[in-house]
This record gives sequence, C-alpha cells and structure tokens, in this order.
Amino acid sequence: MTRRAVVTAGTGGIGLETALGLTRAGFAVTVVGRNAERGARAVDTINAGGGEPARFLQADLASLDEVRALAERIAGEGELDVLVNNVGAMFADHTELGGVEASFVVNHLSPYLLTELLLPVLTDRVVNVTSGAVALAKKTFNAVEPPGGYYGFHWYGRAKLANLTYTLDLAQRLHDTGVKVLAADPGGAATDMTDNTMRNPKIVSPALRLLWPLVRRKFERSTSGPASHAARPSIRAATDDTLPTGTLIGPQATPATPIRAATDPRLIHAVRTLSERHAPLTPVPDGISN
Repeated sequence: MTRRAVVTAGTGGIGLETALGLTRAGFAVTVVGRNAERGARAVDTINAGGGEPARFLQADLASLDEVRALAERIAGEGELDVLVNNVGAMFADHTELGGVEASFVVNHLSPYLLTELLLPVLTDRVVNVTSGAVALAKKTFNAVEPPGGYYGFHWYGRAKLANLTYTLDLAQRLHDTGVKVLAADPGGAATDMTDNTMRNPKIVSPALRLLWPLVRRKFERSTSGPASHAARPSIRAATDDTLPTGTLIGPQATPATPIRAATDPRLIHAVRTLSERHAPLTPVPDGISN
C-alpha cells in the first residue's frame, strides 16, 4: 500500500528538498503552497526523479480558514502517514493576519490547527520544523504578543518556541496511540528568509542591533549550505522508525536536546490555552466572541 505524506510550504527551498527526500523513501508526496506556478514546477522536479507521483495542493497557510479547508480535503481522502509542517515566515514589520500577529499565525497557529484537524487520519508521525531562534525568544505566553516593541527575529523565535512546546506536549498526548511527534531544526540554509529578511537590522531589539552585523555574518557562515543539507533533519525525523516520539533532530541530523523552556509546564499550559483560543478546531460564528 502506498504511503502518503504531506509537506507544507513544499514548493521550494527546504520544503521541496524534504519532499524529494520523502519521495525517494517511497512516499507519495503532496506539497502545499500558495503559488500554483511554483507548485507545478515543484511537482515536475519531484516527478523527474521517478518514484510515486507527487501532487500540489494550493492553500495560503497564513489563512486559518484555508488551513481548515485544506485539512478537510486531505482528511476526506483517507489515512495519512506523515505530516511535515515545514511552513515558516519572518516579518520585518509588525503585521496582523485576521487580527493576530502574523509570526504567531504562520509559525504556530497554522501548523497547530492543521495537525489537530488531521489527527483522526494520521497513522505514523508528525514532524514540526523548529529553529535555533527559539533561544532568543521572550518566554512568556500570557497573550499572543509579549509586551514591548516589535522585533521580527525575536517574534519569529517566540512563535517557533510556541510550536516546539506544542510539539513536545502533543508527543505526550499521543504517546500510546502509535503516532509519533517529532521536531526538526534545519539550522539554516540560503533561503529567501536568510538572504533578505535577516539583513534588516530592524528585526532585532536595540540591545542586539549594534552587534547584529557580526551576529548575522556568523549566522550566515553557519547556515550557508544548500537547502538539501538543511532538509536532512526533517527527512530523518519523517522516515527513521528507530526514533522515539518527542525527539528533536538537530542541524546535524542527529538527536538534540530541546531548549528547557519548551518543557516548562507553565509554558505548555499557556501555549495550549492561546492555541485553543485563537485557532479553535471548530470555527467561531461571526458575532460570537471566543
């Protein structure tokens, strides 16, 4: 029986390389993205290598309504073996999506909602892509946004921390179900985010801004490899049956220790509460507050 996998933001970069790796491992891969032309090119690239044919599904993962529609379609097709939540984005300027800060929507609420809606049909594992930026995140989740000015890099890291916290929490929830939940840290690669957004000093707090050119150059030197290299943690997390649930695969494609904050019971509760409030599994009718 053909194994099915879904890779979000799979039309280029690390996501496309992840899809290629899963296809080589024998999966029939669905890549999800918002641009139909990029999706068609990605499918052509994947199918050129042989194996199970890939397909593209169009969805803007910044829209929770489109996430719900995507989940309904995928779930309606039956069992799904692997879900790789590769989607991620950093915003230089404060941006809201549906009244919620955009980094939190794209990097956490979107993969959270897609995962929860697909749990009834998932049979093997979930892989959530995290980031080393979690180390510089504000570790408070009393609200979608922490107090203070907006700085894209820190807000991105905080959203990724929320998702890592959710990942480890979900691994415990599903421990006895046979469905594994893992995280993958790609480390970095030459992508649009590292090539463009990371060069803007506005994305970091004033305390780090003077040092940012040095920090950024160090980051770029350590993350200048190709996307195919950065995809290795996700591919291993999605295909290695020896890995236990709750494992974080680090940039060297080996198990790593998650940041301690991601296992803090207070943060787990706060992230769970925020997620349920701002991405309810059943849409809240207009005019009714949640």
